[in-house]
Amino acid sequence: MSSSLATVAYIGATILFILSLSGLSNQATALRGNLYGMVGMTIAVLATVLGPQVTAAGLPWIAGAMLIGGTIGLYAARTVKMTQMPELVALMHSLVGLAAMLVGFATFMDPAAGDVAPSTAHTIHALEIYIGIFIGAVTLSGSVIAFGKLSGRIGGSPVLLPGRNALNLIALLLVICLGYVFLQSPDTRSGLWPLAGMTLLALLFGVHMVMAIGGADMPVVVSMLNSYSGWAAAATGFMLSNDLLIVVGALVGSSGAILSSIMCKAMNRSFISVIAGGFGTSSTPKPASGAAGTAQPQGEITPVTAQQTAELLRAAKSVIIVPGYGMAAAQSQHTVSEISKLLRQKGVNVRFGIHPVAGRMPGHMNVLLAEAKVPYDIVFEMDELNQDFPNTDVALVIGANDIVNPAAQDDPGSPIAGMPVLEVWKARVSIVMKRSMASGYAGVDNPLFYKANNRMLFGDAKAMLDAVLEALKA
Repeated sequence: MSSSLATVAYIGATILFILSLSGLSNQATALRGNLYGMVGMTIAVLATVLGPQVTAAGLPWIAGAMLIGGTIGLYAARTVKMTQMPELVALMHSLVGLAAMLVGFATFMDPAAGDVAPSTAHTIHALEIYIGIFIGAVTLSGSVIAFGKLSGRIGGSPVLLPGRNALNLIALLLVICLGYVFLQSPDTRSGLWPLAGMTLLALLFGVHMVMAIGGADMPVVVSMLNSYSGWAAAATGFMLSNDLLIVVGALVGSSGAILSSIMCKAMNRSFISVIAGGFGTSSTPKPASGAAGTAQPQGEITPVTAQQTAELLRAAKSVIIVPGYGMAAAQSQHTVSEISKLLRQKGVNVRFGIHPVAGRMPGHMNVLLAEAKVPYDIVFEMDELNQDFPNTDVALVIGANDIVNPAAQDDPGSPIAGMPVLEVWKARVSIVMKRSMASGYAGVDNPLFYKANNRMLFGDAKAMLDAVLEALKA
């Protein structure tokens, strides 16, 4: 394939990637957006492999690598459960970071490059390598820690080292100093040690950054790492002089940054506050119960059975279902879909309310509901439904906690104070499905459980919802 034909293919792939992002912005067009992305990536890979930069001797190696990678990807797509998607996404981000690191070192140590005399072009290229490896290393280690937290291999509680901000500042200064030494290095041998030192610091920084973030902020972390992986890909494009990688990396990086901003806004938090430490990360002891802003919820809970829940749903004219990670963990989305379908057949106005940070990654609940074939037109964002709760007969909360916590509005001293939440307590009756009275990711007690119009349905969400469905059918 000639260079001009490869360029045309790259332009076509870029257009398809832009159309893919546009399609993914809406549930109804997400499938088409995925298709555009798949076609665009196929064109990009073929144009690169068949392009002038790949020799005939290298084709067998590339084909073998693609076969191995494709087999692993196909196996993961067929075996990974929907509840495991967040950790899979984090793991994929780590591979992008690893690729950026390996390409950076390979480019730096390429014998064909030789020891070029210092020049402006040489300095710019060396700076591209340095920045690319730094972003890749942070993405790699941060994504691995995020994978561990999301999969339960690492605890979700934040790990806060004494003077963590000072440590981060010192690490940043060292990275800058090592960068200066690297750019001044006359040859590969002398430049390798500052590059290796920076890589080690970047890996440690990625670990430290994500370990300090609490479980409640993990959706923001996933979108943040998505942005990092995009910039790592763009840096790789600069190192390889590949325009398509630069454009695609910039698209992913900027869209991930915008998504992170949206997520932070949904939690009434700044991006810097998330990176500095998530919800409930204060290292100082909490005031005793009853102190200003820290009063513990008081009252009695009102348990309810699956049969009673079915009766309340059957008698309702308007129902809003609020899914949380508990629905994902119990894999009960299909039963939820059946319940909503049955209620709608009986004339009940059923809608789903989705909080932007529900679950463990952006759009987690939307993906699960789409898998269960819940119609897109009855799935609404938080801002679209909050004003309707006072006119709702039953609000059914499935495994959610922090996103329906009234303390966010009523307790200025709460760690989640100011966070926008779904106001389910304003419905005539709210029913919360949980395994126990344990607090959510933020580690904050929920006064909703003790409100007079709230009912608690304890047990596994799948088992309880199956019982509710059977009672509704009866």
